[in-house]
Amino acid sequence: MIRINIRRVAQPIILAALLSGSGFAQSADTEKKAPENWFNLDPTADKVYGVSTEKVYQELLKGRTAKPVIVAVIDGGVDVNHEDLKSVIWTNPKEIPNNGKDDDKNGYIDDVYGWDFIGGKDSSVHYDNLELTRLYRSMLPKFEKADTTKFSEADKKEYARFKEISVAYEKEAKESQGNYFGYQMMMDGVEKMKGKIGKETIALADVQAYKPTDPVSEQVKQIVENALASGVTFNELVGQLKEAIDYFEAKAKYHTNLEYDPRSIVGDNYADAKEKIYGNNDVVGPDADHGTHVAGIIAAVRDNNLGIKGVSNATKIMVLRVVPNGDERDKDVANSIRYATDNGAKVINMSFGKSYSWNKGVVDEAVKYAASKDVLLIHAAGNDSQNNDEADNFPNDEDDNAKEIVNNWVEVGASSWKPGEQGIGDFSNYGKNSVDVFAPGVAIHSTTPGSKYADHNGTSMAAPVVSGVAALIRAYYPKLKAAQVKEILMKSALPYKEKVLVPGSEGQTANLSDLSKTGGIVNAYEALKMAQKMAK
Repeated sequence: MIRINIRRVAQPIILAALLSGSGFAQSADTEKKAPENWFNLDPTADKVYGVSTEKVYQELLKGRTAKPVIVAVIDGGVDVNHEDLKSVIWTNPKEIPNNGKDDDKNGYIDDVYGWDFIGGKDSSVHYDNLELTRLYRSMLPKFEKADTTKFSEADKKEYARFKEISVAYEKEAKESQGNYFGYQMMMDGVEKMKGKIGKETIALADVQAYKPTDPVSEQVKQIVENALASGVTFNELVGQLKEAIDYFEAKAKYHTNLEYDPRSIVGDNYADAKEKIYGNNDVVGPDADHGTHVAGIIAAVRDNNLGIKGVSNATKIMVLRVVPNGDERDKDVANSIRYATDNGAKVINMSFGKSYSWNKGVVDEAVKYAASKDVLLIHAAGNDSQNNDEADNFPNDEDDNAKEIVNNWVEVGASSWKPGEQGIGDFSNYGKNSVDVFAPGVAIHSTTPGSKYADHNGTSMAAPVVSGVAALIRAYYPKLKAAQVKEILMKSALPYKEKVLVPGSEGQTANLSDLSKTGGIVNAYEALKMAQKMAK
């Protein structure tokens, strides 16, 4: 099944879609019609809005060689032994593997493939809180029982922020608990139905003949009927229910749990935002699905007759594990950007984001440092169907007045293979001032752990498409600076001329130029042609 895979982790299916069956119909339809390798195809020749990667290799790069560019993937981990990735994983040339020494004297012992900034002496962080939960927990001791009549003006301002955060937290926690128990109850009903029907393969007719004995079973029957009538199999339904339960269980037990704080695993002084040396060298971690998928889009081997074709044939993937199942921490994000910069990365892919920030300043300083070293940063715009001009999405390249602080940052929304109004992902964030370009991010087939492959949706998938194009430019035209590559990516983006449905709206349409700075979709062919001219 196609899943919305969001690095601000999103639920795989929503309750409303379950109750109506519409979500299943859309998923099944997407899976049937998405052309193979579509994100690499050409709008004119293939009639699908890919980025023309195949055309690039056929017409512009045939017979040419390039020096591979290092692309840092800041994510939740990457399977470095994947059959379609192992030959393109960066290895630290100055580090002797597994000798327990810091051979290159950079402060990180045995950092062969990169570094895990959420790892500790004996294990690595798997789950963590939302930033909202961490902020609420940090403010509770001061404000929970405070006498507001004695507050200074500064205290009053901080208290107002606390009230805002407390309302948001309570809403998030309540919804997480309710959905967890609701989906679990639904699964219990489905399992009960399966037991009474008594078949391994259950068809729509079997469900229609099923006689419920209570109101809950009656509701479950209706849900299952809707799903199967829309083309989803019974086993696919069970699979998505399990995924939903896992998702909401994590939200209830970890993301919104004030009693849960795994940072002791890392063993750093979390209060010291300038501390850099902590973590371990386990770049795979406990769940490398998302990061492995991202890495494959950028650089999966193109000529090995295996799996998929990544965008770039001239890339080495540096792995930086920073993102848990929950919200990443600003200190770790900043340190991963600095590590990538200091160890030779020329492009950094960041397919993650959150609605609150603990210490935006420390990340901003790292971004400025990367800019000073000519490193290009590509960031996913997020998947909340929101206007980023009006709602917070971190990290970003804006100051408090919404002005850009650097010229080496590209913010990416997700486009679709579908034509017309369905031309962008209905989950994608957008923003005329805050989102630069769109790129393929719906039904993207890529690598997953264990030398497997899967389709995922999200701006998390769109960002690495752009990172792959950027890596191609930097590999074949190495004299171009990061700011020039950003300029090329934006100016060469193909305008999307049809109106699209505005994500999160009730049928409202708009031009893509109203939803992003360029109004276009990244195109590798046009970008490489422009790079050639600019390089001359």
